[in-house]
Amino acid sequence: MSEKSGSRTRRILKNALVSVLVLGAVGGGVAYTAVTADGADRSAPTDPWADPSVTATPADPAAGAARGRASTPLSKLLLPVPEGYVLGADIAGYGNDDELPAKQAAALLKESGRGFYGKKRREYEEAVDGLGIQGMAMRSYAQQDSSLQAEVLILRMKDKKKVREFFEARKEMSEFLELRKGPKIKEYARTSACYLGPKPEKPETYGDEVRSPVLQAMICSAYDGEVMVTVTAFGAPPFEDKDVAGLVEKQLRHIASPGEYV
Repeated sequence: MSEKSGSRTRRILKNALVSVLVLGAVGGGVAYTAVTADGADRSAPTDPWADPSVTATPADPAAGAARGRASTPLSKLLLPVPEGYVLGADIAGYGNDDELPAKQAAALLKESGRGFYGKKRREYEEAVDGLGIQGMAMRSYAQQDSSLQAEVLILRMKDKKKVREFFEARKEMSEFLELRKGPKIKEYARTSACYLGPKPEKPETYGDEVRSPVLQAMICSAYDGEVMVTVTAFGAPPFEDKDVAGLVEKQLRHIASPGEYV
């Protein structure tokens, strides 16, 4: 790909990735909902799927494995559920441990650009097509006390260069949006970046009851070869951003040595 073409791709992705960053590539808000439901006023209606599950939801031979599926090359790259965690809430419409083929994964990523119309929408979809997406694997994790929920998405592409460009576009957009910088993953400082969402507002109160907990959001992007990793997490106070960084680090180590449980 020429330098001019690469620059255009980065520009298109940079202009369109606001929604990806805010929504976390797929749902983003699913983890938020799960943590909120755990600490919310129980008299208010909550989604029945919001609580963590100790079993995988897809129907396959490994669905009973509490640490997650490892039945395909892509699912093997997902971090097995580590100590102190269980499988988390369902990722909207996909369960808590799932995988999408290339066409469906590309369509899902295109859907994240639904806030764009006309020419911008077409350019974004063309840019997504240019990424050469091969498939996506996703898994949600919850700390055992439900104080932290995280979604991990692994996106495989054909071209290592385009993976790097996608990572750089997301990093540039995070800085453009002036998101607060999160902790560094020291071992992967050059290939990862974490950002914290806006400081949470004080919880609403009704008498002596707290209607919504103070939550902190954090999103991390990283890459390894043809693989792009996105980790979106929400946590109740005290929010331990280092716990999220630790999860990202374990995920990247696992990609480097798939099949070795961390």
